[in-house]
Amino acid sequence: MELFAVPDVPEVEPGDDIAALVRGRVDLRPDDVVCVASTVVSKAEGRLADLDDFPAGPRAREIAANLSALTGEEKDPRFAQAVLEESTEIVTEAPFLLTETRFGHVCVNAGIDRSNVPGADLLLLPKRPTASAERIRAELPAERVIVTDTCGRPFRHGQRGVAIGWAGTPASRDWRGEPDRDGRELGVTVQNVIDELAAAANLVAGEGDGGTPVVVVRGFEFGDHAGSDEHFRDVESDFVRQALRGWAYEPR
Repeated sequence: MELFAVPDVPEVEPGDDIAALVRGRVDLRPDDVVCVASTVVSKAEGRLADLDDFPAGPRAREIAANLSALTGEEKDPRFAQAVLEESTEIVTEAPFLLTETRFGHVCVNAGIDRSNVPGADLLLLPKRPTASAERIRAELPAERVIVTDTCGRPFRHGQRGVAIGWAGTPASRDWRGEPDRDGRELGVTVQNVIDELAAAANLVAGEGDGGTPVVVVRGFEFGDHAGSDEHFRDVESDFVRQALRGWAYEPR
């Protein structure tokens, strides 16, 4: 398996055709996996916004005031309002806003970005990243597309690439029922391949001002395994999230 960045992708503007930008810069194969950063998908879909688009309501002002008091940094209630409007649940309000987006991704600040957003204050995540991946895939020779983002993880420092939308591939491959090397049947192993591919692509794409938002994964084979599109854990089986619902941050 090899990975390489698509070269010379220009600054993406609202209305740009992501698939056309990719097709004109690399010869794709049918079994390639094209990993596209959510930032360029959002820009093409016009998901740029200004803080003034989100007049703060009472709850947003309360959240911003509490975070300002906790951190010692002034927090803009309009940003808190944007997070509220992009979320279906606020999992934690302090020491940061951990939310569920409208498409099921749990992340900080509803994934709203304030970096590399020329001409606007904010960049919102795509409304329906899997639908975005399907549209891009329909116009490419490659059969698989993943929309990626970066976010932190519980119990780990730093951020990594994750998948927030996908098309043409199952989200995971299921090893349950298959034998290990000693012949014992695997009972719990389900491998989230789209997250693993997104993380690998992020190593090539980089962060900051790298300007390489599209990465091609060549030679990845799903193999003869059962597949599943289960990706975002549901609340009923997410015991960490259930615990957070009854937890309140207490500064030390």
